[in-house]
This record gives sequence, C-alpha cells and structure tokens, in this order.
Amino acid sequence: MNNIFVYIETEGGKVADVSLELLTKGRELADRLGCKLEALAIGHNLAGLDKTVGMYGADTLWVADDRELEPYRTLPHTAIICGIFGEEKPQIALFGATPVGRDLAPRVSSTLGSGLTADCTSLVIGDYTDAKSGKEYKDLLYQIRPAFGGNIIATIVNPDHRPQMATVREGVMRKEEVKSPTTPEIKNVDVRKYVKDTDLVVKIIDRHIEERGIDIKNSPVIVAGGYGMGSKENFALLHELADLLGGEVGASRAAVDAGFTDHARQIGQTGVTVRPKLYIACGISGQIQHTAGMDQSSMVIAINTDPDAPINKFADFVITGDAMEVIPKMIKYYKQNSK
Repeated sequence: MNNIFVYIETEGGKVADVSLELLTKGRELADRLGCKLEALAIGHNLAGLDKTVGMYGADTLWVADDRELEPYRTLPHTAIICGIFGEEKPQIALFGATPVGRDLAPRVSSTLGSGLTADCTSLVIGDYTDAKSGKEYKDLLYQIRPAFGGNIIATIVNPDHRPQMATVREGVMRKEEVKSPTTPEIKNVDVRKYVKDTDLVVKIIDRHIEERGIDIKNSPVIVAGGYGMGSKENFALLHELADLLGGEVGASRAAVDAGFTDHARQIGQTGVTVRPKLYIACGISGQIQHTAGMDQSSMVIAINTDPDAPINKFADFVITGDAMEVIPKMIKYYKQNSK
C-alpha cells in the first residue's frame, strides 16, 4: 500500500476550508508513515490549485479538469476516484464530511470494498492487536468519532482493507500552512479513461445555492449560551454582546434542544467545531459533548452560577454569577471603555 490521498473539494475554483484542514492533517500522517501526500481535485478551471495545495504540503496533485465535471455529480466523480484509487492503491483516503463528501465517500468505499468511518473528529496513527487472534498490526489509522448521540467516543480501525477511508467534520482539524511550501508534481487525469457516457446521463439544468446566514465557524469571537440562560428571550442579551464585540452567538446542544436558538449555532460533538480567539460561555456547564467543539479556543471566559462547573477547569477566566446580571455589566463597561 502506498500514499495518503486527500479529496480536494472546490467551488468556483476556490478550495474548501475542510480540504485545507485535511491536507494539514494528511501532511502530519504522511510524515509519521514516511509516505507521500497526494491531493486529488475534480472539476473545471482548476488552474493554480498546485500553489494552494503546495502551501499545505502536498507532494502530488492529481487534476481531473473537464467542463462535464463542474458542478459536482456523483457518478463521474465516483468513477474517476475509484479508477485512480484502483491503480494507485492508497493506504489512506480522506474526504470532508460535507454534503459532497457524504455523498461521494460512501460510494467510493462501497465500490472498492474498503469500509468507511464517517464524521471523524480525530485521526491518529497507532498499532493494534486483535483481541481474538492475537495478530498485530502496525501503523493503522485510528479513526475517532462521537457515537450514540455524542455520549461516547468511538475509536475505529480497519486492519484488513485498503484504503482506510474517513470523512472528517469541518473545523475539527487545524488549518496550517507548512513552513516550506512544496512544489507538487501535477498529474493530469485522462477523464475519458474512467468516465463512461452512462456516468453523464444526469444533467444539472440549474442550481440555487442559498447564502449562509450564520457562520460561527469563522468568527473570531463567540458568545455561547447554554441551558442556564433560561429562555429564548434571554438569548437576546448574548446577541447584543456578540454584536458589540464583532462576533457570533453559539449554543450548547441543551440550549438548542430547549428551543432557545437555531441548530445552526450548536457547538460540540453533534454541532460545529470552532477555534475563536475569544469564547465566552454563558450558562454552559461544560460537558465533554460541548467542550470537544470549542476547547481549542485561544481564550475562554466562563460565566456560571456553579463554581464547580466542568467548564471552569480549563477556562482562562471564571466569573461566578448569574449571566443575566453579569452580561449587562459587560455590555455597559465595554461601551464606556471603548469610546
């Protein structure tokens, strides 16, 4: 088995953040295994992608560039990836857990008979010993993801089939350029070698893409509320503070389940993973299901009536008190001192 492949998702010629995050993780895994990191992009007008993936450490860039491949369609993309994987036999293949990745990766996995772990939040290399046979395996990909509604963390290995495939949730991996950018070898893919006419029978006549109304993943400041905020009306205070700080409002699963705010704002294992410069947790106890989605924040301020709340253990600053009393004071004094 050979190298690590990362599927590069693009829209309008721009590489998706999750693909850059996967290249960062892929570079780390490739260095650990002593193999090459290969990027695979499928679409149209893909010139210049080599510079982007080179900034994130890719050794090789496979480019399947054809007018028929943009926008995304399941069958031609699956045919190309299965064809290349069948020839190159990668040991690991990574996809973003996006609408495209969740459609594409299972089809590739099913065709190749390789197995797939979906919605991973961590990937590490480790050894494994089968409890029944005693057989030892070296350098397997440990695919880690929440299970049973986020109540447990499952670690999954695939000892016998290749490639080891995983989809990874957006935002859970850091995105970091390498210190010395690479100059990837470009391999242009002969699309017609893999794609049959029957793969192109579905035609996309028109697409309507709605603008994202909430984007907490990229916000530098997040003011997050939990069940302790008490009501949907009380969340208005969080919005006022977030607007003042130039940030966004997030929430715990308990607050979302209680109807205090939209699901798009949910942070945690079953929501979005964020890495803001400042995270203000208001009325959030800090169970692992939530903290797993924000524990990489640069600075955490916790506001909670419970001095022993779990979130206090790793918060940089703790304010013990009622958020409904503390937040108005924060708003008042911030306004006074920012004039």
